[in-house]
Amino acid sequence: MEILRIPAGELVHYVTLGGSRHPMTDPAAALADPVRGPRAELVLTLRAGVGAQAGLTRGLGVLIAAPAVEGVVLQPDALLDLGEPLWRDVAFTAALLGPAEAPEVELPAPAEPVRFLTVTPITATEAAWVRLRGADALRAAWAEAGIDVRDPHRAAVNL
Repeated sequence: MEILRIPAGELVHYVTLGGSRHPMTDPAAALADPVRGPRAELVLTLRAGVGAQAGLTRGLGVLIAAPAVEGVVLQPDALLDLGEPLWRDVAFTAALLGPAEAPEVELPAPAEPVRFLTVTPITATEAAWVRLRGADALRAAWAEAGIDVRDPHRAAVNL
């Protein structure tokens, strides 16, 4: 598993590499298909110039390993609760996944393509909001409050 750091002007993208090596499978399935099943990589985008985020790569590693360790399938609107900060000195203890702008990577049939998913760090309160009202309601609250979710020092939305 690798985490790539890609600077792009005002933003820095952290992209997992290796999470899609094996397909994700339903934990209730009797047998795991070694070829078929969804595959995903994660993209976390933060504002540049805020300094190094100690522990960020570990946090992303935990998230991308969730399918193998916890049996979850990474998909848009999935809520992943870590129970500890995603990286050091932040209040973000969970992540909300969404579709990324990167195109899918086609693989030889019968394997499914690799999808890229955005990672939005969220607080425990925001995670509770997602459980109660859904991911779209939280995104609407962020938009209404003018919150830049790419700012690692942002305040949580007042819900």
